[in-house]
Amino acid sequence: MIIPVDSIPPETLDNIIKEHVLREGTDYGEHEVPLETQMQQLKQQLIRQEIVLVYSEIHESVNFLPKAQFDAQK
Repeated sequence: MIIPVDSIPPETLDNIIKEHVLREGTDYGEHEVPLETQMQQLKQQLIRQEIVLVYSEIHESVNFLPKAQFDAQK
């Protein structure tokens, strides 16, 4: 189920984003990218609707997935 991000309090969304970045980790090559920058990049992808926040009833968790993945299912 896609969760509309505008229905989530900003502080909660920030915590979800932070948890995702810390859990997933990222490889930026030779350059270290600060946590805040990674969080801002993820938030911008949400704003541009490139990714969506999805709740999994099976796993009882939330995750970010490419929006195109859901558009293809229509």
